Amino acid sequence: MMSGQDKTFRSFLIIWSGQMLSAIGSGLTAFALGVYVFQKTQSTTSFSLVILCSFLPSFLLLPFSGVLADRFDRKKMMIIGDSGSIAGLLFILFFLLSGNIELWHIYTGVVMSAISASILTPAYKAAVSDLVSEEKYAQASGLIQLAGSAQYLISPMIAGFLLSFFDIKTVLVIDILSFLLAAAAVFVIMKQVHTPKQVEQQSFFREMAEAFRYLLSQRGVLWLVLLMSVVCFYIGLMQSLFGPMMLTLTDSKVLGIALSIAASGMLISSIFIGIFGTGKNKVFILSLSLTIAGLFYALMGVFTTVTLIVVFGFLFFLTLPFVNTSLEVLIRTNIDNERQGRVWSLVSAISQIGMVLAYGSAGFLADHLFSPLLAPDRLLGQTVGQVMGTGPGRGIGFLFVVSGVMVAILAIVIGRVRKIKELEGKMAKESNA
Repeated sequence: MMSGQDKTFRSFLIIWSGQMLSAIGSGLTAFALGVYVFQKTQSTTSFSLVILCSFLPSFLLLPFSGVLADRFDRKKMMIIGDSGSIAGLLFILFFLLSGNIELWHIYTGVVMSAISASILTPAYKAAVSDLVSEEKYAQASGLIQLAGSAQYLISPMIAGFLLSFFDIKTVLVIDILSFLLAAAAVFVIMKQVHTPKQVEQQSFFREMAEAFRYLLSQRGVLWLVLLMSVVCFYIGLMQSLFGPMMLTLTDSKVLGIALSIAASGMLISSIFIGIFGTGKNKVFILSLSLTIAGLFYALMGVFTTVTLIVVFGFLFFLTLPFVNTSLEVLIRTNIDNERQGRVWSLVSAISQIGMVLAYGSAGFLADHLFSPLLAPDRLLGQTVGQVMGTGPGRGIGFLFVVSGVMVAILAIVIGRVRKIKELEGKMAKESNA
């Protein structure tokens, strides 16, 4: 006989399988749309706007999405989210089939899907708590992270191969089918997901204002978050411009393989951290790993050999879990437990401001500032260009070098700010208490 816990975990696995498929499908579409837009326009600005449209809705809805998941029927929110994502894809597909596709059609469809994902994600994560016992939380969390990383580890490689034999319409149809399967998975376990009882609702804005005042009082955490927001700006530039830079050197198939190999660095170091940990001196580890990340970031821009770019991209992603883990531990251990949810929401919003600014400015910086600087007849083209080369994509490469150096400088600053170093002392006091 199967126990109640086994039955509910099986129900979680059904939902998880659907979300895993939809994550892979979303990754296929994100890759294919970016490649399609860049190949049609040869504009880095147009390419980066696709990423901005996919990210901005979740950023704007971040403070509200968690509240919705606690106040409304989670299974209905998941189905609405999947349905909305399908609507966005159908919107783009319709204009592709009509032969009258324009950029604003793609941007609109991406925004529709992104808004729907913002509704679905918190409801999905909250529903997991309804289905999984505490003993299974770690296992469920690992599976959720695996599903989330699938769109970076698996999707680019698959999408690259698909675009070698089919067009973008095939990719969109596959993504639509993946969302249909995800919605069907929710229907299958409908009776297992129970909406929590409504509790007395406090003023949302009052809670967020209190969380903001609390964050201002924690100077070390605030300094750390503000500096990491600047780091996120440079990482956002890399996310926006890696594809266009590679597409000036190779085709979409190789780009997909390159992205999958590079992203696998995060998987390897995450497994290492899960087994061995990161050590006690979190500020030092954060500063060191971020400095090394900046070095590999800069080296990605120096060379035009695809193999070397992939190697340095892999090494860059290899360092990020050390950065993320150290950052999370430093913040988590210096925030009162009863304020964790509200403050984390605020921390995420502040740190992601850097990403929004990067996605919005990456195209302009690449097309209108750095690319002209590396033209053969310009001063930098005749100096720096002798080392890095000139022509298409080299302006982005130079931007990578500048960004990598800035990340390394910020990493050193983080390691020397007194208020940030004091966070380590608070951790030591708590562990000894």
